[in-house]
Amino acid sequence: MAELVELSIKDIEKIKALFKSVFTVEPWNDDWSDEEQLDNYLRDIMEVRTPLIFGLCDDGEFIGVSIGNIKHWCRGTEYFIEELCIRTDLQGRGYGTEFLALIETFLKARGISQIFLHTNPGVPAYSFYKKLGFTEVTDLVSFFREF
Repeated sequence: MAELVELSIKDIEKIKALFKSVFTVEPWNDDWSDEEQLDNYLRDIMEVRTPLIFGLCDDGEFIGVSIGNIKHWCRGTEYFIEELCIRTDLQGRGYGTEFLALIETFLKARGISQIFLHTNPGVPAYSFYKKLGFTEVTDLVSFFREF
């Protein structure tokens, strides 16, 4: 059984290594070759007022990370997940499901009643979250402007 551990900014190097190994390959193919940009991105989402960062370990090996923060909203307090990943070679083996179940148990014990996240509809994560009972919010729209 995998174990949930709380992480912090002091764990950024191992988080960077896992993040880069997952998101630079299919289906993401993100270009994280600029180490400074990756470091800045992770610090942007980890050094917030109420960070909540989890690691998933199996037999002492770091295999997953969830980077998020606590947000207070009119419907209650939520855990907003900015990034979540499981080591690529272990995906499809139930670790993601177990990871989210462990996170949910942790959150419930602290009175946090919701998880909120964003993903793209054309990636495997979309089906994964739907399978786990996440509800798609169809009345929200994301906007982007490049200049």
